[in-house]
Amino acid sequence: MKKLAFILILFFVVKTDFLLAQTAINVKGKWIMNVETNMGSGSPTFVLDHVDATNLKGTYTGQLGDSEVKGTLKGNTIHLEFSISGEIIEYDGTVTGNEMKGKVKLGTMAEGTFTGKKKE
Repeated sequence: MKKLAFILILFFVVKTDFLLAQTAINVKGKWIMNVETNMGSGSPTFVLDHVDATNLKGTYTGQLGDSEVKGTLKGNTIHLEFSISGEIIEYDGTVTGNEMKGKVKLGTMAEGTFTGKKKE
C-alpha cells in the first residue's frame, strides 16, 4: 500500500511539473508597444529573452533612446525596467498569449498605460 501511495504521489508531482511547463508564458521575441501618457504617446520596441524561469533581459528602442532592459515574469505578471538619462522607466502589466498591457512610469517625467503585441 505504501508503495502504491508513493507511486501515485510521484506521478502527481511529475504530471503537475509537466503541466506547468506546458503553460509557461514565453515572452521571447520582439514586442511593439503603444504607450499613452500625460506627456504624449509613442510606439517603442522591446526585444526580450528569458534568463531563467522568472528573470528577463532585453533591449528598449524608442523616443527616449536605447537601453538594456531587465525584468521579471511571474505567472502572467510582467515587470520591465531600464534607465535613461538617470530616470528609471518601469512597465508593469500582464501578459496574455502574444499581448501585454499595463501601466508605465517614466521616472519623474510621466505616467500612463501601455499595450503591446508580439511581432511574429
